[in-house]
Amino acid sequence: MSGPTDLGDDPITDLVHRADLDGLVRLIDSFTTDREWSELLRLRDRARAAVETGRQLWPAATLAEYRLALHAPPEWAARVLDGESGRFTIGPLAEVVASRLTWADLDGLVSGPVAAGVAHERVARGEDLTGLEVAPVIELPLALAGWERAYTVPAYSDEGIDDTAPSIQLVWSEHDLEGRNPVVVDDDESARAFRQLVETWTDSSTGRCGFVCVEGDPLDALAALGLRRSRTAPVAFSDAIDLLAWAGATGAARGRRRGAALGRFGVWWLLAALCDLGEPWPPDPEVLGAASGALEWRWWDGFEPSSGWRLSLCAHDRDAGLSWAMSAADEA
Repeated sequence: MSGPTDLGDDPITDLVHRADLDGLVRLIDSFTTDREWSELLRLRDRARAAVETGRQLWPAATLAEYRLALHAPPEWAARVLDGESGRFTIGPLAEVVASRLTWADLDGLVSGPVAAGVAHERVARGEDLTGLEVAPVIELPLALAGWERAYTVPAYSDEGIDDTAPSIQLVWSEHDLEGRNPVVVDDDESARAFRQLVETWTDSSTGRCGFVCVEGDPLDALAALGLRRSRTAPVAFSDAIDLLAWAGATGAARGRRRGAALGRFGVWWLLAALCDLGEPWPPDPEVLGAASGALEWRWWDGFEPSSGWRLSLCAHDRDAGLSWAMSAADEA
């Protein structure tokens, strides 16, 4: 198998003509190591154009885009933030770039919806961009509210992505749910918001989800899900929203990661639905924080083995006498 040094004066042209995907990957590694960003971008362009001629070189184009987003200086990384690149990368290129560059690094280099995506990714990481004008793609404040902390975000590398769920400490209590006859309440808006939050799990991977609202406490909600025994552990509000945001951002077992910005949006939508604050949008941050922070949150399981991707939360509104149980699971 030929390597870059065995090729002619223009190895990119030779390898694309041969549709030599292995050779292009080695050339991408070489360009990345040598910081030859212009050549890496040219390789991306040639590999992407070759797809239209029947050469299946999109993996090379995708890898080149990812390496530019992950390693290149701002002026080169911004070149792949064009709204067309990154369709097949493991996560949105806006998030890959925002994982290492600040808004100041990219200001003036990106525009339109892509700039909005990068800005909201930076906000999810704790950057305050109050006053910045961006396209209304994600209609949330450009600064974390007082009740939000910087969200758990993944680590991107040449090897892929480490998208581990937030770690929380759990103190369990066990419960017998036999004999409970919960009254189920129709809460279509909250159910829709939760299903949207985890739709990558169910639509792009092999996951499943459940959601129910009942009159009563969290144990009544778990009984409505069909459990006869369970265990629960209190969860701080800050941990609950971090877990929910992670669920909305991850691709789970087989889906493509959506990014922290969309995870944050999904959290706001779900909290607003639970607290009946969906109109007007976006809700006042302090009102939403006070209402959703007053809910009691618990992690739960049914004593089943835990593996793969999992989200299992209950929320309880003591004043309204309502509880919600929500779950999503996707096996590795």
